[in-house]
Amino acid sequence: MGDVEPLEANHAEPFRERPPPVPRPQPQEDSGDEPVPLLESEVETHDYLLFARPGIQKRVVAELQRGRIEPQLELDLHGLRVEHARRVLAAFFADCGHRRVRCARIIHGKGRGSGNRQPVLKCKVNYWLRLREEVLAFCSATRGDGGTGAVYVLLRNPEKAERREGRRSGRR
Repeated sequence: MGDVEPLEANHAEPFRERPPPVPRPQPQEDSGDEPVPLLESEVETHDYLLFARPGIQKRVVAELQRGRIEPQLELDLHGLRVEHARRVLAAFFADCGHRRVRCARIIHGKGRGSGNRQPVLKCKVNYWLRLREEVLAFCSATRGDGGTGAVYVLLRNPEKAERREGRRSGRR
């Protein structure tokens, strides 16, 4: 350390005006109001299913997971082919809307009867439910209600949706 010289600057650097930051170019957005569709390959299906839309309270999802929100209707898709199951599910949701159902149980099975031992209907139900606007949340059922072979589905309150639509169109 013999050839080291002390620094002479013991004060702060004088104020210099900096040029304003240059904004980054924004990516081009589509002019349409259409959301980007969810691809089936983007949806991972685990043994336990859990999905909730943004804004759904964690407490409500926890109640759904515990089975404390009683399912008012049930649909059993066991043994159905995929296309038939899709049509039955669509009719089921229409029925839920007419009956003002808040929570439903859908039994899709665990896939043990499938040729490749993969749960085909479970994967499809996981994907289809995410696409439906009236589905707020869903999760695998409790052990007594089918476990990972069934899901509880929390549906949008149809009365709230009607009130919201009324406000948008100017009616009250």
